[in-house]
Amino acid sequence: MSVLTRDAILRELASGRLRLEPFSPDQVGAASIDLHLGDELRVPLENANGPVDVTDDATPDAFTRVIAFEKPYQLAPGHTVHGITRERLFLPPDLCAWIEGRSRIARLGLTVHVSSGFVQPGVANHQVLEMSNVSGRTLTLHPGIRICQIVLQRTEGSAVYRGRFADQDSP
Repeated sequence: MSVLTRDAILRELASGRLRLEPFSPDQVGAASIDLHLGDELRVPLENANGPVDVTDDATPDAFTRVIAFEKPYQLAPGHTVHGITRERLFLPPDLCAWIEGRSRIARLGLTVHVSSGFVQPGVANHQVLEMSNVSGRTLTLHPGIRICQIVLQRTEGSAVYRGRFADQDSP
């Protein structure tokens, strides 16, 4: 299992085994691909108070709502919202990926994934970002910015993810 560098990423893209839609070659770095923040956010409901039951069937639907993200959004300190990548990622069955923050964004106090940064082999979807403001100041999020990067890794064997989030298009 190895991390793909720029030359290997470009070969995978050229072969069509790895795809991003939309894609521009300037998104590819030394060993990662930059992804952009999409046009929807899942934000807390204003009147959602009380505890949240964390169970096997729990979803954020009861205490959040999806909004169009067309203008900047103010993320208060200590708050979390879900975003989604503009790009749809198509991985072959022998590649997985890791969502990682970008240093410039992290230094401002924004984390892009709370704990679920792994992208399963064989996915064909947009990636949901669990963005948290860990700074002491309000952060203004802007749609379309380069928000994170994916690091690609070859797997031992092959698999295709068919789970609950296999076709996610919305945060």
